[in-house]
Amino acid sequence: MSEETTKSRANSHVNSSSNSRRVLLGKPGLDGHDRGIKIIARGFRDAGFEVIYTGLHQTPEQIASAAIQEDVDLVGLSCLSGAHMHLFSEVVRQLRESGGGDIPVVGGGIIPAEDIPRLKEAGISKVFLPGETILEIVNWVRENIRPAA
Repeated sequence: MSEETTKSRANSHVNSSSNSRRVLLGKPGLDGHDRGIKIIARGFRDAGFEVIYTGLHQTPEQIASAAIQEDVDLVGLSCLSGAHMHLFSEVVRQLRESGGGDIPVVGGGIIPAEDIPRLKEAGISKVFLPGETILEIVNWVRENIRPAA
């Protein structure tokens, strides 16, 4: 599917303000590979979501704090370094301890299939893997994450 086709389909629901969601995207830890998360950010933006990207090398505390301050509907994390178990779980823990335990967290990156059940047990709502399209991710968010009233 071409980028234009994906953008067109993702934009097909933008006209309704009820689809507006605030999404915070973060790269916890020392992973410096940000091309994928920037593509996701653009896809969310093109689909009508408000996107806050915290940038590279953020601590779980910084990501959780920003999510609460920005009053987001969803936190999306990306990790390609192999530290996803600790970093994703720590973001969830920080959110819970800081009063943001109701904010859903999703993750993506190079994540072994055997780690996905443990990530879900730790509070990660969904794990996206390489090969999933922007449209699939946007649709999952639309179907599963309700914007704040």
